Amino acid sequence: MASLNVGNLGEYLREQRRTAQLSLRQLADAAGVSNPYLSQIERGLRKPSAEVLQQVAKALRISAETLYVQAGILDEKEREELETRAVILADPSINERQKQVLLQIYDSFRKENAAESAETAARAARTAPGDEAGADSGAGPGADPGDDVGAERSSNDPRTST
Repeated sequence: MASLNVGNLGEYLREQRRTAQLSLRQLADAAGVSNPYLSQIERGLRKPSAEVLQQVAKALRISAETLYVQAGILDEKEREELETRAVILADPSINERQKQVLLQIYDSFRKENAAESAETAARAARTAPGDEAGADSGAGPGADPGDDVGAERSSNDPRTST
């Protein structure tokens, strides 16, 4: 969990409040918090709880997860995953069984992609520039065509004949 970034959160809240054409007092009333407390949040002087952020988000008619990201409580990838799940669960055109199956498929794709990303990162770390011990063939991108490191040549290769 990241540290709270209340300065940016306050600016973001103020911008959202103005976009919604609400006064500070109107938003405070709608969110069920005091006017001075909301003012302190907007000025970056207070760190609101997740519950307060949820109330403010509801009053602004925006995603609570968006405010959590702004506050540093939630990272962007987690927010995207939660929003995807929320959209699936809220879809009235599919039944509960279909929603659960769809979420299971979604989870399996995410796990598969995470494993592939980890494998790619591990492979890249093994073949990082300057790491000759981990190089697979020495003939990767940017390799010198005349470089013999790790390359086997057949007897038909004209470069090996003397």
